[in-house]
Amino acid sequence: MPRLNTTPRLADPDGLLEALLAAHQGLDEAASRRLDARLVLILANHIGDAEVLRAAIALAAKPGPESGL
Repeated sequence: MPRLNTTPRLADPDGLLEALLAAHQGLDEAASRRLDARLVLILANHIGDAEVLRAAIALAAKPGPESGL
């Protein structure tokens, strides 16, 4: 049974953040939310495991530093 992996694995997290911010540049709030929603669905499809996705949703819904990221 796969478990949610929260160990940092990104080689260039700052570069990824820059790319995400650049993708949002010039978008109004509604377009920015649509971009985020599409990105989440694309990545969820790539993961493909409902149990892992539910664990990620629960973790993301927690406020504060205990979110693990």
